[in-house]
Amino acid sequence: MVSFQRDQVATLIRRLTEPPDFIIALFGPRQTGKTTIVRQALRLIDQRSRYLAVDEPDPSVLGIPSAAAGTTFRRPQVRDTEWLVLNWEHARREAERSPNGFVLVLDEIQKIPQWSETVKGLWDADRAAGRPLHVVILGSAPLRMQSGLTESLAGRFEPIQVTHWSFPEMAHAFGLDLPGYLYFGGYPGAVSRVRDPAQWRDYILLALVEPNIERDLLALTRVDKPALLKRLFRLGASCSGQILSYTKMLGQLQDAGNTTTLARYIDLLENAGLLAGLPKYASRPHRRGSSPKLTVLNTALMTAGSGYTFEEARADRTFWGRIVESAVGAHLINTATSDIRVYYWRDGDHEVDFVLQRGPRLVAIEVKSGPRRGSLSGLEKFAELFQPRRSLLVGEGGVPLNEFLAAPARHWCEEEP
Repeated sequence: MVSFQRDQVATLIRRLTEPPDFIIALFGPRQTGKTTIVRQALRLIDQRSRYLAVDEPDPSVLGIPSAAAGTTFRRPQVRDTEWLVLNWEHARREAERSPNGFVLVLDEIQKIPQWSETVKGLWDADRAAGRPLHVVILGSAPLRMQSGLTESLAGRFEPIQVTHWSFPEMAHAFGLDLPGYLYFGGYPGAVSRVRDPAQWRDYILLALVEPNIERDLLALTRVDKPALLKRLFRLGASCSGQILSYTKMLGQLQDAGNTTTLARYIDLLENAGLLAGLPKYASRPHRRGSSPKLTVLNTALMTAGSGYTFEEARADRTFWGRIVESAVGAHLINTATSDIRVYYWRDGDHEVDFVLQRGPRLVAIEVKSGPRRGSLSGLEKFAELFQPRRSLLVGEGGVPLNEFLAAPARHWCEEEP
């Protein structure tokens, strides 16, 4: 794991070798390795740098022993905008003295109140003065990061998206095989716990899911029905790979909410990197109202709360089939670029698991997790109605699952049939 580097490391290094025209912002779900990516990049560049974690105290304020008065403690610095300005000024001086410029990294920056407005003023002043100062910001709360970037720093930042780990990455870094990846998912911090199922499950649900919902959603966004949001996630995780109408969801959740509330909460869960609700493909734009296909964005979110052990999950062909389908859906969503949309399609008894749309190009994808899973009439019907660029079968008799999970969504949109 020490020697393994995600592709974002090389991307960050390239950005740091260019003139500092934009703030570099790394954002993505919790526990996807954003801090590690930055630390690895800083070790490989020629520029001097300073890494500051907003949630870590300075060594100088931890206390020093004194022979006369025992141990004394200085009051910790408040991590506010004044602290941010002071450290930024220090970085400016370093940048002016260094022939290669300077890199200032601010980790967990979203914990500073009004951080984005302060950064905007400092950054604009640096651009006006032509200072050779690169600034990298990142944080563990993607919603708070996104809101600050889009509201105050629009046009001033360049994003580097850090998604859930793919199968090739988990295999390369940890030696995880395909069944292990399908069940245990793409959280690198959870790998050391897979030999203790109870510990692994608690890590996923209590150390990842709970902070995501409590700190990234409920603490940052207006949620009138927090209990409904939590139950919606649990329902979505247990039904991943299935199409559920909003009305049916309301019935199962037993809450006096409405479909608009549910649709908004699913959007929040997707922005937090937890759960997506894929819309139904239609040749003409239509108002939201179609039943979404629920898909976890990391299969660990589905299996940790399922009550199945790894062996039990593999033995239940129906459940394992939904894990496989969820892994394919998560992979497509996580690797889709901004110009690619991911849908499903259904018309009566005909269904296509996933549809990729890039401009006028359509790709229909059917997932087959075992020797038998019905006919391929859905692909045939979709091809008859919409003439997709290509139709793909993933799994038995088609593209091997491990090969499909090794290529991003764009690959399947561009490759000639």
